[in-house]
Amino acid sequence: MPFARKTAPRRLMLSFLQRINEVRRQLRDQEAMLVVIAFALGGLVGLAVAGLHRLLLAAQGLLFGLPRDAALSALSDLPAWPYALVPAVGGLVLGVWALVAQRIRPAEIVDPIEANALYGGKMSVWDSLRLAWLTLLSNLSGASVGMEAGYSQLGASLFSAVAQPFRLRREDKRCLTSAGAAAAIAAAFNAPLAGAFYGFELVHGSYAPRNIAIIGAAVISGALARRAVEPHGSLFHLPEVMALPDTLLPLFIVIGLLAALVGTATMRLVSVFERLCQKSRLAAWARPAAGGLVLGAMALASPQVLGSGHDSIQVHISQNWGLAAVALLLLGKVLASALSLGVGFRGGLFSSSLFIGCLLGALVAQLLVLALPGLPELRIPAMLAGMAAVGAAITGAPLTMVFLVLEITGNFAFTVGVLTAAFIASTVVRLTFGYSFSTWRFHLRGIPLLGAHDVGWVRELTAGRMMRSDIRRVPLHQPVALLREELPLGSRKYAFAVDEHDRYAGIIDMATVHDPEITELAEVLLAADCMIGADAHVFRQDNIQAVLDQFSRTQLEILPVLDGPATQRVLGSLTEAYCLKRYAQELDSRRSDEIGAP
Repeated sequence: MPFARKTAPRRLMLSFLQRINEVRRQLRDQEAMLVVIAFALGGLVGLAVAGLHRLLLAAQGLLFGLPRDAALSALSDLPAWPYALVPAVGGLVLGVWALVAQRIRPAEIVDPIEANALYGGKMSVWDSLRLAWLTLLSNLSGASVGMEAGYSQLGASLFSAVAQPFRLRREDKRCLTSAGAAAAIAAAFNAPLAGAFYGFELVHGSYAPRNIAIIGAAVISGALARRAVEPHGSLFHLPEVMALPDTLLPLFIVIGLLAALVGTATMRLVSVFERLCQKSRLAAWARPAAGGLVLGAMALASPQVLGSGHDSIQVHISQNWGLAAVALLLLGKVLASALSLGVGFRGGLFSSSLFIGCLLGALVAQLLVLALPGLPELRIPAMLAGMAAVGAAITGAPLTMVFLVLEITGNFAFTVGVLTAAFIASTVVRLTFGYSFSTWRFHLRGIPLLGAHDVGWVRELTAGRMMRSDIRRVPLHQPVALLREELPLGSRKYAFAVDEHDRYAGIIDMATVHDPEITELAEVLLAADCMIGADAHVFRQDNIQAVLDQFSRTQLEILPVLDGPATQRVLGSLTEAYCLKRYAQELDSRRSDEIGAP
């Protein structure tokens, strides 16, 4: 009886673990289960986005003394000049908070794109909450950034947190992380198509048939949850405009080219302001406050430089500003957005790019009308094309921005022009600049990423994981005759010479050691005389790409794996044939995951 009482808890625990493993197995094997999970979590993300949006509007109203139902970026002037100090005070709070958080947890915050590219979709919920809070603080301060970075970070981390305990396949975890970010964008803009393509283009890096249902369920649920909380419909309301003739297609080509120039200039300006801050004597925590002072001074001229600019877009759709006013505001918004990010405010250029593009389109339309009077109404179609084009230039996701502009305006009359401008802008930026804003930030941090494509498996497949450890080390000064006795012909193809400190010295080809032509000199020759590849080696932490590059450089079929550059002790060996085989196997595995093959 005592024995039964002792074993009962173990049996219950074993039964519980078996059930958990069964659930994990079902999730791994049944795509429908992942779709259900994505739909449920997408609703939670949509509610979270709606709650944060309402909190942001209410807090901005209090901080800036806004009239009821007024929005910050839609004001013609601030209620009173002291409100121009809000960005500086908010920047100070942000800087101090970031300093304390950095000392408590100094690790870099991994965003959804980096998580999918390098870490198989794994994200930290606590780090994501920290980033979302910093993004909210930046927006409350009136910084010229959007909340979309915080929204997508929260959504992706929530999906990732649910996926990790179930030990899903790497591709499934990446897909769920993409679905979380997609649901957040769909809820933020009430644009499920744009949210879905945001997940495909930006966060996942590819369009895979197996992921359609999972990401689709998340964006539909996210959008429905947002609509249940807030009134839904088009984000912007357009006046009645006649469709343009096809002969005006060159207008959209010009807008696409100019958008590429403006988008690239905006991204580079962020780096310029960062370098200026680094060269200054300001501490990192004080930089947002200093930048906030400049933003506040700019806001005295026009508050439309503050915030993400959503409400400003509706103002410019409804009102036809003068040429000089539009040009100055365009310049001010570009500078304000770059300055906000350069001094340390957190957020993204996703929303700001829409307003910048709106102003660019309005400017081009007015210039064209001045040059060619009598043209039909160009302002609205040019503004829509500019929004999509600048957004595509900065985000590197043309389809996402095209669907976003079409959905938030509810107008599909200018689809061809919007597509043309967005595709030209993204292509020109890719061919000339080579980065989107997210990958440009990775480049500045020294991370060689060009997108969310899964390259993490390349880093994980290291020489230490692939090597064979059954190697033979031979003293550098061992006589060849003794080496022949210890390693008869056919027993081993290669050995590795080491010096008196057990450091790698070179590769010994046993066919050379047993060459009949050197039999008479076997008593005189040493292992060092039969050695090749003294500089040919890889280290344990080198990934498969570096290993294959080394094989190509040395033209050898085997390489030793060393523990590190300091000790250079031989741990194992790798052959080129085996590395190529493992590389091909991993590529096939990635492809199978994408198409849903077993």
